[in-house]
Amino acid sequence: MEITDGNEDAAAGPGDEPLLSERRNLANLAYRLLGSLTEAEDAVQEAYARWFAQSAERRAAVAKPAAWLTTVVSRICMDQLRSARLRRERYVGEWIPEPVPARAEWPGMSHGSTARDPADHITLDESVEMAFLVVLDAMTPAERVAFMLHDVFRVPFNEVAEIVGRTPGACRELASSARRRVAAARTGGARTRQRSFVVGEFRQAWQAKDVDALVRLLDPSVVAVADGGGRATASPTPLRGHLRVAEFLVRLAGLAGRLDLRERTVNGQPGLVAMDGDQVLSVYAFDIEESRILRIWAIRNPDKLRPWR
Repeated sequence: MEITDGNEDAAAGPGDEPLLSERRNLANLAYRLLGSLTEAEDAVQEAYARWFAQSAERRAAVAKPAAWLTTVVSRICMDQLRSARLRRERYVGEWIPEPVPARAEWPGMSHGSTARDPADHITLDESVEMAFLVVLDAMTPAERVAFMLHDVFRVPFNEVAEIVGRTPGACRELASSARRRVAAARTGGARTRQRSFVVGEFRQAWQAKDVDALVRLLDPSVVAVADGGGRATASPTPLRGHLRVAEFLVRLAGLAGRLDLRERTVNGQPGLVAMDGDQVLSVYAFDIEESRILRIWAIRNPDKLRPWR
C-alpha cells in the first residue's frame, strides 16, 4: 500500500489516531540518525506504509504499535546509514547534516503552518545541535543507532539489541563507544545568550569586512567547512586558522557586494542565514566556546535549504 503526500489518514482506521500521533517522535528519531530531513521523512513514510500494508488482524495482534514503528524506522535508518557511506564517496566536497530552522522566526511563518514540512516535526534541543550531529556522523551505523535509541530516546538495551541485531551486552559497548566519541569532541561550550552575542558580533564584523575584528572572534585553530554538494560554490576542503578563515570571509563578502546576513536559530542554536532578497543562499552554524568560534559550518547545497524557503 502506498501512502502519498505524507497523509496516512486515508489508510488509517478509527483506532489509529494515537498511532499517527507517533509521527513526531519517529521523525525526531530518524532525523537524528540520518542528519537529513528528507531522508528522515522518507523513513517515517516507509514505516507507516509497512504498518498499513498489513491486514487489520495482523495490526491488531501487535502489542505495542509505537514500539513496532520505532523498530522499523530504526532498521530503515540503519540500512540508509550503511548505503550513505557509498553515497558520500560520490558526494562533491564536504558533507554537512541538513540544517533545521526555527519556523516561528520567519515573517509570515509559524510553527505548524506548513503541515507537510518535515522540519515542523523536529524538536530543537541539544541532540540536534550541529556539533553533535557532526560527531554522530563519524560513528558506525550500529554505534549511532544504539547510542541514540538508548541515551537519547531511553529505549532499554534489550529492545535496542532486537533492533540492531546484536546482544544487549554488545549494544552497551556500542553506546559506550559512542558516548566516548561525544565526550572527546565536546567543548566547554557557551550559554545561548553568549553564543547569540558572539554570532551578532561576527555578523557585524563580516558585513563590515573587518579582518581584525573577525580574527578576534575566531579561535586560532578555527575550522570552517562548507557544503555545496556540487550544486553551489563552496570550498572543497576545510579552511583552518583564524587569519585564513577571516581573509576568506572578507573576500567572499567583497564578491557578494552587499552581504545580507540575518541572525536565525539553526538547529536550536544561534546561527546566520545569508539572503539575496527572499532567497536563502547559505545557512551558517557555529561551535562556540566562551567568546571564540571554534567551528563554522556553511550549508550552501540548495537541496538542503528547502525547509528555509
